[in-house]
Amino acid sequence: MRIVVAEDLYLLRDGMVRLIEAFGHTVVATASTGEETLAALLSHRPDVAVVDVRMPPGQSDEGLRAALAARREVPGLPILILSQHVEQLYARELLADGVGGIGYFLKESVFDADQFMDALERVAAGGTAMDPQVIARLLGSGSSQRLLDGLTPRELDVLRLMAEGLSNQAIGGRLFLSESAIGKYTTSLFGKLGLHDDDTTNRRVLAVLAYLNNP
Repeated sequence: MRIVVAEDLYLLRDGMVRLIEAFGHTVVATASTGEETLAALLSHRPDVAVVDVRMPPGQSDEGLRAALAARREVPGLPILILSQHVEQLYARELLADGVGGIGYFLKESVFDADQFMDALERVAAGGTAMDPQVIARLLGSGSSQRLLDGLTPRELDVLRLMAEGLSNQAIGGRLFLSESAIGKYTTSLFGKLGLHDDDTTNRRVLAVLAYLNNP
């Protein structure tokens, strides 16, 4: 894969570059500011990019804004966002277009090399990859739980793993259920969340978005 790495902390940026290259991929550009990030994303149009939320010059959300701007220019451009903390608003904004090719990970999770690279590959393939810690914290909030009151405990299990970016087959493996059983659970939870099947929306992404939104 061709990858852009946008992170203002040199040691973390260099560490990610070395990790990515150790897995046989190519880092085509690095960036340390929001402006550099947008320029790199638009000029290289990578297979996937790793982008820090907070970058110079303002250290607020320059990285996120650059990612969103790039996806407006290149719809579906795969982006894995890194954040120091769980920010519900950031995750929601990233998923709002319903297209996919989006991930949201905590920086501490980068040190789990296999998990991080698996997330990059899923995002590059057009899927979603949410940090398990992000999912756990969001599901633990009262507002999210109220939104999902209509789902059964098993449907919540399926939705949580779906949010991590797992396929029905992989979810079945985690829950020791058949792929067809998982298919029935996903169909049921889609219905309860009002997500109807059509050719223009990614229901898995919208299902994830459903519990990132406040009711």
